[in-house]
Amino acid sequence: MKTRISLDGTWRGAYAETCAAPARFQEALDENMREIRAEVPGALETDLEAAGILPEIFRGENVILTQDYENVHYCLARTFDYHPSDEYDDFLVFEGIDCFADIFIDGVRVGETHNMLIGRSFPLDFLTPGCHELFVHIRPAALEARRQETAPFANALPYQYDSLGVRKAPSQYGWDIMPRTVSCGIWKHVYIDRRAKCRVSDLFAYTVSAGEESAKLRIVFNTWVGAQNIHKFSLRLILEGNGQKIEHTEKLWHTGGVVFLRVPNPRLWWPRNYGEPSLYSLTAELYHEDLLQDRYAIKTGIRTVQLKRTSTTNEAGDGEFCFIVNGKRIFAMGTNWVPVDAFHARDEERLPEILPMLDDLGCNIVRCWGGNVYENDLLYDYCDSHGVMIWQDFTMACAVYPNDEAFAALMREEAEYVVKRLRNHPALVLWSGDNECDQSFCWGGENRNPNDNAITRRVLPDVLKIHDFSRPYLPSSPYIDDTAYQSRESISEDHLWGPRDYFKGDYYKNTVCHFASETGYHGCPSVESLKKYIDPEHLWPCLGDRQWLVHAATPDGNESGPYGYRIRLMWNQAEILFGKGSKALESLESFSLASQISQAEAKKYFIERFRLSKWRRTGIIWWNLIDGWPQISDAVVDYYLDKKLAYGYIKRSQQPLCLMFDEPRGGNLTLYAVNDTREDRTVRYTVEDDCGRILAEAEAVAASDASVPICSLPATDEKRYYIVRWSDGEKQGLNHYFANLIDIDFDYYQTLLSKLRSSLTPC
Repeated sequence: MKTRISLDGTWRGAYAETCAAPARFQEALDENMREIRAEVPGALETDLEAAGILPEIFRGENVILTQDYENVHYCLARTFDYHPSDEYDDFLVFEGIDCFADIFIDGVRVGETHNMLIGRSFPLDFLTPGCHELFVHIRPAALEARRQETAPFANALPYQYDSLGVRKAPSQYGWDIMPRTVSCGIWKHVYIDRRAKCRVSDLFAYTVSAGEESAKLRIVFNTWVGAQNIHKFSLRLILEGNGQKIEHTEKLWHTGGVVFLRVPNPRLWWPRNYGEPSLYSLTAELYHEDLLQDRYAIKTGIRTVQLKRTSTTNEAGDGEFCFIVNGKRIFAMGTNWVPVDAFHARDEERLPEILPMLDDLGCNIVRCWGGNVYENDLLYDYCDSHGVMIWQDFTMACAVYPNDEAFAALMREEAEYVVKRLRNHPALVLWSGDNECDQSFCWGGENRNPNDNAITRRVLPDVLKIHDFSRPYLPSSPYIDDTAYQSRESISEDHLWGPRDYFKGDYYKNTVCHFASETGYHGCPSVESLKKYIDPEHLWPCLGDRQWLVHAATPDGNESGPYGYRIRLMWNQAEILFGKGSKALESLESFSLASQISQAEAKKYFIERFRLSKWRRTGIIWWNLIDGWPQISDAVVDYYLDKKLAYGYIKRSQQPLCLMFDEPRGGNLTLYAVNDTREDRTVRYTVEDDCGRILAEAEAVAASDASVPICSLPATDEKRYYIVRWSDGEKQGLNHYFANLIDIDFDYYQTLLSKLRSSLTPC
């Protein structure tokens, strides 16, 4: 039973490049800091934009101007009325401050923060009734980073070394999908948390075993009762859901303990396509004798999860990387989850419009990428209730991070906070140590063993061993264990980027991994969206243009710098599909469409290639759903929520029951029925060409949870377009296939695209 008194809203802000050590807002002003209006949650840059000091940040090249504020101190203050109660212990809670901050009340220092990614709380037992000033002095992360020496052990891209010892979202330092905005501010909620004097402080439930007839839960609880006699306390546990109610009362002998609950005939939590994501509510009620003191409630799901993997694999498929939920293999398909906004204070307001896309697209997994923050609770709750598995990276990406004791202590503190926060979510099926840091050990042609990384091989496993051993842990993605490092053989789970040339070329066609946790392809935003952030005189031509390069996202707008290749890459991809000198490359309008066609066909190919070869392949997590700022990228939905052509293609390719053509083999073009559901489906299907001629028409059985061939047509060297329609008696489906999809006529494809759009039927 908690009561929160919000301290969000408009605060007073002041900034300057130099600052001594103010403890109150007036002291900051006395140091000639410039006052502005500040919003909490918020960020310095967006506050400067609102004040007219920075121009529209996402327009043109303006985002580069934010780099001039990386050395700025930011002070924020507000007053609040405080009225203590004998019934509660009060705590001042900051869910997230970015990043190094000293916190004062009435000039008295109450604490500090040094990690953007975790929250902090401070007891208010010293505070008297009345009006008080809350003051926060945020020191620039760029200057704090200079206190740390770069060791030979470290490795990073040139403009990211200052991120290595600082616990902020790595993407803030510039990424191929994010601008460099080394921000600061109070980016999450602030409130006074009123907690019962005697209370339940923590509750963790996980499934020991689960079957159709019975399940066993282990529930770990902790309470706070001060110095009172523990023997007068009891804990009542109530598990409710799916028409069931199970109660258990435990006399307390200590403030913490463990209770086992047996659940008869449980309703299990299943990922999408495999069953319902059934949830239970678990409530812990703390009693002193017969008087209720506190109530603590969580949602939980009854399910077990394993990861079956091998270190390596080969062309014959002698390996494995597969999630096992409730003893059943799961084919995973979904998206990488990257920042939904460059300024994370705006994440929460954007999520309600974005999250339903996961369901609309048929995703049953998201990978929370390690360059991001740990996402808002809205994501985890949504995935719990919609059967979307979560692969959770710890926040480290594309670098070799420090391994000294100071950094290890930072990561241990962070991991403990994050694990305790997220471990009750049944959707969370995997902890991953980082993104591509194992690979970073070999950047620059070096031959270093990533298994020497103490953070992912010692610190994080130790935290999980203590606080959550209920789900698998992968030290890195891709993970190069010692067997893989010594053998140099192909690994079972991989990120498929490669040359990013023709998407049906040898690299993509011949990959041997079982699970692709990243793969993507560029798609130009719509002309309407481009006009919102690129000035008219810069819209066309795009090659070499600084505004296009800034939104690519080069940190300095130079084509010779980091990520300067990406606009040219997108151009080349469209050129491969439609040919050099094609009409597709003559105007902004045609290029935007051509690029979106290229991306859509590529994403379709990647997904269908993995689904066709089920269970030789077991999952694909494509890159990525949505942009976190206006940019040119691999996302299939742009920052303004405008869906690119690939969105519809992915939606059709990820239908639970989908008919799709494999690439020609032995002179034949084979149609497969891929069924991810748990029931056989009888389908009536037709295959027709672009002239409407029926080439095949029959009935077939789409076997449960399998990919089976159902039809074969003669393959030709012609460029041919096929539309496949089917019905299983309840739902109708549609898909298409373009044979010899390279160097094709742009006008011809547009004609086919019009036919496809007019043929679409509800799935």
